Amino acid sequence: MLGLGSLGTAVLLAGLVIVVIVVALTNLFGGLIAALPVAGLLLMVVIRDKHGLNAGDKIGERIGWVRQRSRREHVYRSGPLGRTPWGTFQLPGLAASTRLSQFEDSYGRPFALVEVPTKNTFCVVLGCDPDGSALVDQEQIDAWVAHWGIWLSQLADEAGLEAASVTIETAPDTGSRLRREVLSNVDDQAPDFARAVMAEAVDRYPSGSSTISAYVALTFRATSRTGSRRRQAEEMGRDLASRLPGITGSLAGTGAGAVRLVAADELCELIRVAFDPSAAALIDRAHADGEPVDLRWSDVGPAAHQASWGTYRHDAAVSVTWSMTSAPRGQVQSQILERLLRPSGDITRKRVTLLYRPIDAAAAAALVETDVRAANFNLTNSNRPSARAVLDRRAAEQTASEEASGAGLVNFGMLVTATVTNEDQLPDAVATVESLGATARLRLRRAFGAQDVAFAACLPLGLMLERYLAVPSQVRSRL
Repeated sequence: MLGLGSLGTAVLLAGLVIVVIVVALTNLFGGLIAALPVAGLLLMVVIRDKHGLNAGDKIGERIGWVRQRSRREHVYRSGPLGRTPWGTFQLPGLAASTRLSQFEDSYGRPFALVEVPTKNTFCVVLGCDPDGSALVDQEQIDAWVAHWGIWLSQLADEAGLEAASVTIETAPDTGSRLRREVLSNVDDQAPDFARAVMAEAVDRYPSGSSTISAYVALTFRATSRTGSRRRQAEEMGRDLASRLPGITGSLAGTGAGAVRLVAADELCELIRVAFDPSAAALIDRAHADGEPVDLRWSDVGPAAHQASWGTYRHDAAVSVTWSMTSAPRGQVQSQILERLLRPSGDITRKRVTLLYRPIDAAAAAALVETDVRAANFNLTNSNRPSARAVLDRRAAEQTASEEASGAGLVNFGMLVTATVTNEDQLPDAVATVESLGATARLRLRRAFGAQDVAFAACLPLGLMLERYLAVPSQVRSRL
């Protein structure tokens, strides 16, 4: 009623009953006094901004930030000279309790397994080389989109799978890979002119060029079923070893390109570079020289970080993270995120992460029927229904029809992180991301008071934010 959730409607009805009782026992003036706190509470819930947040959400956001600052939880100093007793560069915040191990699948490919013991989850990261849409027929793009939808619908049928995420990262190219590729293929008998051309290309081409990396993180729960005992990393590794070939094979037709399993050393390098972008050149140079990069999981965290209300400083970089508050309305074309995913000259490193949480088939059927009933109620409750109410009912009925035909239901969200190495570049980076979000028909909002949390969630670590909420998501959805 009145745009309230189930809890808000209950508060409204209870308040009306209390007002009626007060009026019966006293007078009308007493009833008005009793109605004031109820009306104030409802106004805090009903009035929302363009991001769907009400006054209660913003007050809770500010209280959480003040509490974090009072406890000094927004500041982190690690390493031998830090304030941590263990003297290592352990990951901060939500990722502090993570553990890393490595196993091999049935094809003999090593893969990293990230364990979050506090939340009883394990994460496997897949590396992809997307084909891109350049010079590709629209029929092929449509086939990729269809296969991607099928892959998402199959997530709910994967045993123990809790969530999935897709991370697209763009960063400047250091040129080490090009130099290594060219020098390893130059013929000693080649003409001097050809060798000079290749040497000039190696020197000039990396300037202004970028690399694009894609990762898919799959999060599994540690228990095989409700009430069973928690499995250890060795048991989980043996279980996933036989399942990963099928999962990677199913991604082949989605446009993900060559899919590989990310090993422990590659994951350590990825997380280290995310916190300290200057380390990328050193790591690429080491690979070009054939030298091993010895990084342990206890070495990939920042030496220092400090979160503020709207930014996040970590080592020699500053980042800002946005969360999607509204998805594109109407029909969504396959290239709607193309400009957002492209490299940007004003941003040193940009990371776009799509978060997926599959819904169980049994719960999905009840959920779509609830949406249909709510849409019908909103449409028939007014003599002159709005165009949005008509479209909402049409969309709810179409979703229910597709779910009944075997389609899956997935909750999704998005996080966007922009990282710069100079704080003077931050205003340009912020303006660029917000402009690109508008072109993608997305409504993005800064993760105020939770920049460090959002930064960690944007990494391919399989962190499930809803498990860290002070108010459970089931209760929040009913407000």
